[in-house]
Amino acid sequence: MRFLGLTPAWITDSFPIIRYVLMFIVAIAAITLIVTTLMQESQEGGANAITGTQESYYSQNKGRTKEGILKKITIAMASIIAISIVLFFVTIIIENAF
Repeated sequence: MRFLGLTPAWITDSFPIIRYVLMFIVAIAAITLIVTTLMQESQEGGANAITGTQESYYSQNKGRTKEGILKKITIAMASIIAISIVLFFVTIIIENAF
């Protein structure tokens, strides 16, 4: 819906720049996501939850290890990518509304 053909100047000036910044953020986060995913070890021993064995001290503190940190980085980068893409398309929708 266009408002009498009047487009606020701040939308036409700032939204393209915001989209370029969001594309740059997505690119950096994607590269980081790929690297952290490749650095992680495979999860072949995931059957412990089914057998009911108790967790060791190492597995309880896994968040502090290299594997735990890489997993947290992977989740953070995937979240950043998702949020940035949503914001990218929101700027397009808002710009087209004016």
